[in-house]
Amino acid sequence: MAQSRRIKHVDPVRDKICMDSIGDNVNMMVPWYLMASYAYYEQDDPILSDGMYDRLARRLLENFEEIEHMHKHLITEDDLRAGSLLIDEYPSMVKGAVDNIRSL
Repeated sequence: MAQSRRIKHVDPVRDKICMDSIGDNVNMMVPWYLMASYAYYEQDDPILSDGMYDRLARRLLENFEEIEHMHKHLITEDDLRAGSLLIDEYPSMVKGAVDNIRSL
């Protein structure tokens, strides 16, 4: 029998914090996507709901050309279309930010 990934509860308040902090600033989608990917793929402990992560990926893809962020190069349009982000090393500030989000 194939092992399935255990579904983990994500506090809906974090989804709201994400959307509120992004607001109209499309550049803020980059750190949130990186943080959510790191928490999910590296820590196996998501900080956003699956629905929020998917919405974030779609919105990021829609606005990709206009985004200017120092970590944009870590994300490709193909990653966003696939709805996943598997990179070798996440920036240390992303890792620290995830710890901060968890403490809220």
